Amino acid sequence: MDQIKTDLLIIGAGSGGLSTAAGAAQMGADVVLLEGHKMGGDCLNYGCVPSKALIASAKSAYAMSHATPLGVADQPAQVDYAGAKDHVADVIAQIEPVDSQERFEGFGVRVIREYGRFVSPTEVEAGPYRITARRVVIATGSSPLVPPVPGLDQVPYLTNESLWELREQPEHLLIIGGGPIGMEMAQAHRRLGSRVTVIEGAKALGKDDPEMAQIVLEALREEGIEIAEDALAKEVRGAAGAIEVETQDGRVFKGSHLLIAVGRKANIDKLNLQAAGIETTRTGVKVDDSLKTTNKRVYAIGDAAGGLQFTHVAGYQAGVIIRSALFGLPAKAKTDHIPWATYTQPELAQVGLTEAQARKTHGDKLEIARFDFHHNDRLIAERKTRGRIKVMVVKGRPVGVSIAGAQAGELINLWSLVIANGLKMSAVSAMVSPYPTVGEINKRVAGAYFTPRLFENDTVKKVVRFVQRWLP
Repeated sequence: MDQIKTDLLIIGAGSGGLSTAAGAAQMGADVVLLEGHKMGGDCLNYGCVPSKALIASAKSAYAMSHATPLGVADQPAQVDYAGAKDHVADVIAQIEPVDSQERFEGFGVRVIREYGRFVSPTEVEAGPYRITARRVVIATGSSPLVPPVPGLDQVPYLTNESLWELREQPEHLLIIGGGPIGMEMAQAHRRLGSRVTVIEGAKALGKDDPEMAQIVLEALREEGIEIAEDALAKEVRGAAGAIEVETQDGRVFKGSHLLIAVGRKANIDKLNLQAAGIETTRTGVKVDDSLKTTNKRVYAIGDAAGGLQFTHVAGYQAGVIIRSALFGLPAKAKTDHIPWATYTQPELAQVGLTEAQARKTHGDKLEIARFDFHHNDRLIAERKTRGRIKVMVVKGRPVGVSIAGAQAGELINLWSLVIANGLKMSAVSAMVSPYPTVGEINKRVAGAYFTPRLFENDTVKKVVRFVQRWLP
């Protein structure tokens, strides 16, 4: 067996692993990167990239048949589902070189296309290699979670991995799971011409602010998507083209195809973690605030660490690990400034605390500023006025922001900056937005926060009247 010694060993070439490898190698560390499957991981091949590409196809189809309010005749979209999947594949192909083995070898990273498993606290085996590393980063990501529903193993079903291989458009797509993946794919397929039923065991979009989630769900239902909540799957039966899902309360949903979208599980089963003295939790590898495992030479990052499962979180955590593993400096990962978004139309975005969380944490100190999208002139012009922004403020500083509406995923960027840097609402109020832009919404909600202080304050009015008497 070939022996390799290195400064940093990274297991997994998804977002977190690639970011760590590129940064560490370019800063002079000796880096080995293991990947037993596809470079780019879930995000490039099965998640963020293909889903947004399919959503783009669906938006185009929807726009063609809903143009009358803009003075353009509606035209039924002639959807080529296989063509939409070709578009998805082409988008992946365009981005692939950024995550390729060749690019990272150009950075000086040694890339080994094998799965890794620990054989001791400091050694990992990968194919014919035994690797000893000063520090190890577990960046193995996650896979679709398939629930133990009776009968599911007897019928064909799709996950976010196998969905992209489907070339024939579903006549009626059943989706078990009403989270972000389920709702994004529900709307995309509905707009491409499929009938869609979402079967959710609790509340759809249940991890987001209920007020904001409701705005999105109302829009999806208006587009013809059936959303069944409090519908816990009890049994699945049938065959290809004729699938039935029965729920605990006796409801039966029938469709041609079934997509499982109930969540993710960390890819840690192959790692032999016990050999390295690494403990796990229900959701992934156990880590502390610095992302170190119970083996202090080993870090876990991204989905493997069992926290927020977003590509941008893994990228952010890579910077934390580099500071610690390469320079020996203290570094801790925070989550209060981490945003997330669901790319339905309207979009749904969140950073920091929701209203319920903020009330529980801050009580009477909490103030809430709101602004409705139908007051934004750009969105009025584009007839996309369904939406609202809500900012949770404590002592003048935002502690959370919830947005539902057009471009919510873009609008939330500013609030991540504000929260990350401890800025006050006055900083947002002081900025100047070009007119007319959707970004004005952020300034206007800051204005809504100050309105009662300036225009509904008797003291301010008395001061103004006093000054006016003495001005020449």
